[in-house]
Amino acid sequence: MYKELEEAWAELTAPGQLFEITEVEVRGQMLKAFALAPDSLRDLWLMSAGYGAADYLVYQDQRWSYSQAHEQVRSIANWLVSHGIQQHDRVAIAMRNYPEWMLSYWAIVSVGACAVGMNSWWVTDEMEFGLRDSAPRLLICDRERLDRFLPVRGNFPEMRLAGVRLSAERPEGVIDWAELIASQPQLPEVSIDPDDDACIFYTSGTTGRPKGAQLTHRGCVNNVMTLGFANAVQASAMAKLNSGAVTAPEKPLAGKPPSAIISTPLFHVTANNCVAQAVTVAGGKLVHMYKWDAGEALRIVEEEKITTFTGVPVMSRELISHPDFARRDTSTLETLGGGGAPVQPDLVDKIDKSAAGARPSQGYGMTEVCGVISALSGPWFVDKPTSAGKAMPTFEIRCVDENGNELPLGQPGEICVKGCQVIKGYINRPEATAETIVDGWLQTGDIGYLDEDGFLFLVDRAKDMVLRGGENVYCSEVEAAIFRNPAVAEAAVFAVPDQRLGEEVGVAIRLNQGDSLNEAQLREFCGNYLAAYKIPRYMWFLDESLPRNASGKFLKRELRERLATTL
Repeated sequence: MYKELEEAWAELTAPGQLFEITEVEVRGQMLKAFALAPDSLRDLWLMSAGYGAADYLVYQDQRWSYSQAHEQVRSIANWLVSHGIQQHDRVAIAMRNYPEWMLSYWAIVSVGACAVGMNSWWVTDEMEFGLRDSAPRLLICDRERLDRFLPVRGNFPEMRLAGVRLSAERPEGVIDWAELIASQPQLPEVSIDPDDDACIFYTSGTTGRPKGAQLTHRGCVNNVMTLGFANAVQASAMAKLNSGAVTAPEKPLAGKPPSAIISTPLFHVTANNCVAQAVTVAGGKLVHMYKWDAGEALRIVEEEKITTFTGVPVMSRELISHPDFARRDTSTLETLGGGGAPVQPDLVDKIDKSAAGARPSQGYGMTEVCGVISALSGPWFVDKPTSAGKAMPTFEIRCVDENGNELPLGQPGEICVKGCQVIKGYINRPEATAETIVDGWLQTGDIGYLDEDGFLFLVDRAKDMVLRGGENVYCSEVEAAIFRNPAVAEAAVFAVPDQRLGEEVGVAIRLNQGDSLNEAQLREFCGNYLAAYKIPRYMWFLDESLPRNASGKFLKRELRERLATTL
């Protein structure tokens, strides 16, 4: 089946095809890109106008068709320009995953301004940092974020403020959302350079302040085409497998429009660039949730006939292990998977066996590439459940040692990629930019290796390893072994300081309700899959859910700081 995949890959990227690959000059370097990629996100958005009366945004009992959304986006865009927002100005968005998030975003990028995605979990001090760092002309926020911002409002006298879903008395000087969408629905004419900033998303660094990554229109548009290619190449390869050699489909993305749940925050690339933008281009439906809840998500899957679910892996795990999973109709699901962290092999198998009709899928990417680097699903994922897939055709990829030397196949090293989706840099952080992007190569900070089929295998984050007496212990490998135990609901492995060995392996665990497991039993279980030095020395069994950040990833530093002090 790898032969069929290679054939489909070559056909779809050949000259004259929809996913033809070319080279373009980007900031003085020749980089891979899709030859037919639109110039900007504005162009991408305008392409969706033809979907007309089809459902686009859904939130609880509220719905927007494509026509209604386009009308409101034109109104917001007109309001922005008439109130002094010019090309390259920044407009910050700070709110839950309300539909107004996407409406604001499309309006901002369509007038050539830059959208700043503010982390909705930030407290007052963090909001103040983000606003000082990005210097937006306007902040669009909901009630919760407004309340957090008001104590420091006086520090931003020149910045306008607009409120969404305030549901209470509107503070003086706060413009109501109703005013924005009441403006004349007329989209101003602008010419946007592909390498203009489309948005700034803040990376969730493990130490210090987050960095504002500059995502370009070129990078975002090519990411959307990357996702289309990932679907198309699998469909073409599957056709070859099922019925012999066939030509590449004329419309590889044809079929019923997709529908997806926005399960992770829109201020990150997973929900925004990889789910929302891709579904929009395909004329699909986006269902917004007030907050993540597996039971509520299953209700939405059944009632809205969701076709694809993408979140962090723990969300997919919670879906298929929820008591309602067997009672809800999930037959419309075509893909079930995640990104932002490796999908553990046991979860790939569980999805493959328990989610009828849904194929397991995974995307590996990061903010710094505007979305995905590699993708994997279907039989290839089942066959290589520990892989993150092949690097998409707009990327060059290599794994290097600590001196930057490229390593042979099968040998782990830092993953480095080059392509037009790599960000321009970090605002106000020239040193961090120079350290991260060297001669056009993005140093991901992830450890991995390539196999003979060109498939990427993630080993761990370079900063998320346990260095135990000179031996590297990869947290993701230990977690994968622990998750094989059916009693385990959540597990996060991290380094614990040790005087003798430097670091030891620690793990925080929450068990499924009604299950029991003790340290001795877990150590014996892990011995079937891990060398003795990799088995956690320190184990904490917690009654409550493990802490997560806004993206749903476990907060290992918080766990380490809280639990290691009990030793």
